[in-house]
Amino acid sequence: VQLQASGGGLVQTGGSLRLSCAASGRTFSSYGMGWFRQAPGKEREFVAAINRIGDRMRYADSVKGRFTISREDAKNMVYLQMNSLKPEDTAVYYCAATRSYGLGDRADEYAYWGQGTQVTVSS
Repeated sequence: VQLQASGGGLVQTGGSLRLSCAASGRTFSSYGMGWFRQAPGKEREFVAAINRIGDRMRYADSVKGRFTISREDAKNMVYLQMNSLKPEDTAVYYCAATRSYGLGDRADEYAYWGQGTQVTVSS
């Protein structure tokens, strides 16, 4: 599967953005999906994940209650709705796919990665 992330940009503190990830292929529904982020000088960190079926989600504590992951298999899309953004959310955001059930929070559990989209939150 090939992944293409989009939707990043510059937003003020408290604002919202919706990231999108378009996947190629006809077997998208067989992949668990995740979002990770990497800030300058920091390691890539888990943000959110959704299982193959789309009925279970998992979030990092730092984004719980503010971010929502969802998927739309008919369009081969996964989304990350980000509300109440903070400067510490500034990072490059990556979508990732795994052939496993999903909900993993480790980057090495995901075999497929998109190119990343920059999110910058100004204070």
